[in-house]
Amino acid sequence: MDTIDLTNCEQEPIHIPGKIQSHGFLIGIDQQYVITHCSDNVSKFLPVEPAIILGKSLSLLDSFIERADSGDLLIQLVKLSQTVEGLEPFNSYPLKISGKLFNVILSASDDYFLLDFEPEISSLDSDIRRIIGSSLSEMLADTNLNRLLANSAEQVKRIIGYDRVMIYKFHEDGHGEVVSEVSEPGLDPFFGLHYPASDIPRQARELYKVNLTRLIADVTTEPAALVCYGDAESTLDLTNSGLRAVSPVHIQYLKNMGVASSFSLSLLHQNELWGLVACHNYTPRFINYRQRDAAKLIGQVLSSALSFRILEETKNKSGKFSAAVDALNKQLLRDTSIVEALLNHDTTLADAVEATGAVLIFENQYYLLGDTPPLAFIKELKLWLDDQNQEEPLQISNLSARFPSASKFAEKASGLLACRLTKELNEYLLWFRPEVISTVRWAGNPNKPVELSSEGTLGISPRKSFATWLQTVEHTAEAWRDEDLESVIQLREGISYAISRKASELRLLNERLKVAYDELDAFSYTISHDLKNPLASIKSYAQLLPRKFDLEPDAKHMVGRILNAADRMQNMITEVLNYSQVGQSVTNWNTVNMHALLDELRLELMISSHQDHLQINIGHVEEIHGDQTMVQQVFSNLLGNAVKYSGKSENPRVDVCAQDLGYAIQYVVTDNGIGIDHADQAKIFDLFSRSGKVSDFEGSGVGLSIVKKIMEKHEGKIWVESNGENGSAFYVQFKKLT
Repeated sequence: MDTIDLTNCEQEPIHIPGKIQSHGFLIGIDQQYVITHCSDNVSKFLPVEPAIILGKSLSLLDSFIERADSGDLLIQLVKLSQTVEGLEPFNSYPLKISGKLFNVILSASDDYFLLDFEPEISSLDSDIRRIIGSSLSEMLADTNLNRLLANSAEQVKRIIGYDRVMIYKFHEDGHGEVVSEVSEPGLDPFFGLHYPASDIPRQARELYKVNLTRLIADVTTEPAALVCYGDAESTLDLTNSGLRAVSPVHIQYLKNMGVASSFSLSLLHQNELWGLVACHNYTPRFINYRQRDAAKLIGQVLSSALSFRILEETKNKSGKFSAAVDALNKQLLRDTSIVEALLNHDTTLADAVEATGAVLIFENQYYLLGDTPPLAFIKELKLWLDDQNQEEPLQISNLSARFPSASKFAEKASGLLACRLTKELNEYLLWFRPEVISTVRWAGNPNKPVELSSEGTLGISPRKSFATWLQTVEHTAEAWRDEDLESVIQLREGISYAISRKASELRLLNERLKVAYDELDAFSYTISHDLKNPLASIKSYAQLLPRKFDLEPDAKHMVGRILNAADRMQNMITEVLNYSQVGQSVTNWNTVNMHALLDELRLELMISSHQDHLQINIGHVEEIHGDQTMVQQVFSNLLGNAVKYSGKSENPRVDVCAQDLGYAIQYVVTDNGIGIDHADQAKIFDLFSRSGKVSDFEGSGVGLSIVKKIMEKHEGKIWVESNGENGSAFYVQFKKLT
């Protein structure tokens, strides 16, 4: 057995019911004015059976029309309605047919023309056209939206005289709410009641956008079936027919409510269905076509008034948000920091939309404004947002329904508006709205759409009880609106422009720095090279002084000091030249034989160190892709330092080994020397910078700077790990050849 519930109504073909309401009759003709369809109740209104007129010319019906002239009147009416744009819906003046006045309403249905014959007689005695002008003035007297709706319900009831007149508003999810009501004394009020979307399903709402008025004259009458001629379309589209029959489900729905007749006027906002003027009567009631057409003006004027007030309200909010975004964009253009521009002025990120809390996630930092959930939750939320991979802003009014962890913070974060700034870095703007706990008054339990019949079978039968059913809505915030979204998109564009502009400025600055860096390298090399000659002269003359003159002991000591200083200066110049040469030299890429390189360095150090107990252990070795000379400088410096700074240990030991990381070759050189204090570990790679613990050891403070520069040229990196007491470990990573 198929599942039966009111969602089945979504698939019900209500525009092709194959039947019409039986208070009138329908004739369908083709382009040659041949009668192809008619309702089977024709004989109730004309002295002829359907079989007699099917397949005949429309002019056959002229014989039943009482008129003074002759000719094909009905065909002429159809011809008058045809324009170059298509068929223009048309209503003739009332025609007397078989002694009764009828309105003939013409409309199109694919390749057919439809003629609805409706009685001119009406349950309304008053002339709607005469009183509608003053009623419209009364309706539009108040600029407040709620009072406008209340006035409208009052005036519509006065005009058409139905027992109950309601303004019925559709919410975003399709469910409806009675937002204004006027009714006869003694009737239970419906004001404030909500009705599930299944009561007026989607395709019915679409038809209300086409048919601006809809009459159900008597729910107790049986509809009249359509019959067709020959191979004519058997499922005739009755979308434009005012006589179109009503869904059996809706008829039963009205019966369950005790309603005998209904009439509605569509209310549109920007071509979408905003709501209905829904009228109920508890006895059958018929309003003729001309009166319905006049009443349609009420709906059109009310729709215009609604749109004006909604747009005015939206404009006021948009203006406030737009002013805030304009201020933020000016700050973004003026400030060097994106964070500073969005957070540290009178107008902040939190002012861009109506929210109680805001968060900026930028460059791996989190900045919180206003009333937000804790940072740990926001970090968890960011990971969830990353997985959503949504480029357009994400608007959620019930966050915990999609992200259950949010239920713990409903009072601050039931609503979320999330805007991704950069897809690559997953940077975001977030706004939060708090929970608004509300009680929704439903007209009966919306979760019980299926009824058990007396025969024990399930069927689509709308609830029979419309007693108020209360539902407490939790973990839900006020819905985000279009003006919120527009504001966020404008702000994102401003931030994107600022980021792009700052990135361009940084690129330009980097280019200038590169030029300056190259110039500085060349300058350092030139100066260092030129200093060697005068320094050599100073040293030479200092050496000649003791040879040429008989100097006092103090003078000899001073000359010795000069020579020592000159030697130190010469070493420093040599180191600076080496440093500059690294920057200026061209990298000759080759595969470096690390076995041979390390063995040679080990042999040299064992001979030159004069340490009897020194151990230099070479472990696993991996070849490196790089410049042979530069790589040798790296390991010569690292191994030399390791030997030097472990020299005071009882059993000095140096270890070197390699590891293939897949993306890089990593070497580590460890020693059991004096170690490096944590505070010094970052600066030892700077030019002329040395650890505070090495004052007793010779050195210029340039060697590790050269190593760092070589590693940068190889797109690698270097770092040190040490507890400050028991030795050090220097790590170098060389990019692996792919």
